[in-house]
Amino acid sequence: MLNRFIITILISILCFNAHAQRKVLNMAEHDDKAYYFGITFGLNYSSYRLRYTESFTEQDTFKIIESRFGPGFNLGLMGNLRLSKFIDLRFVPSLAFAEKRLKVNTRSVIGTDSIYNRSIESIYMHMPLQLKFKSDRIGNFRFYGLAGGKFDIDLAANARSRRRDEFLKVRPFDAGYEIGVGFEFYYPNFIFSPEIKLSQGLMNQQYKDSRIPLSNAIEQINTRMIVISIHLEG
Repeated sequence: MLNRFIITILISILCFNAHAQRKVLNMAEHDDKAYYFGITFGLNYSSYRLRYTESFTEQDTFKIIESRFGPGFNLGLMGNLRLSKFIDLRFVPSLAFAEKRLKVNTRSVIGTDSIYNRSIESIYMHMPLQLKFKSDRIGNFRFYGLAGGKFDIDLAANARSRRRDEFLKVRPFDAGYEIGVGFEFYYPNFIFSPEIKLSQGLMNQQYKDSRIPLSNAIEQINTRMIVISIHLEG
């Protein structure tokens, strides 16, 4: 998926630049705007980064606990504030529907192994604040990099759940950082911006509950998300 995305973008850049050399400059006044808005949508792939307890290797319940990426999608808005010719401040509030997958290998008291896969679904109210570092505009094309922080609220978090059959309890709040790259293609009435970024959570998302066996094997879990987005800006 990522290889196809990169190849598609490279082909688009080559075709767009060749085409732009024969055309007038689109949205020439856009670089002088103090601020502008847009919409964003995209795909995400998220997982947990696990840190096991010190007693994990000594216990006999779990042999392997592996985290795997699961798919999801994002929908949101964008506000962009021009700070200088090459730097913008960007706020992109969005809803992110995400899925993290865990593969667990357990061992029974009689020594037989069982393997099962579980998914943890999240609905994040995603609120990143980013600095956007822009290149010079080359005709109707521009490259940029971004870096910033984020704050997430998981609307589907089950930390307060009283159910005894919960597989894993997670906290609703998370904060972290984001880095990424993107491209801007200027058309007569809008800007088409494909982007890829890594979003890394820094807060421990696990809510400890001694009644849950998995909670006793894992010390800390952090979220990690790769987001492939399309921004439409005006």
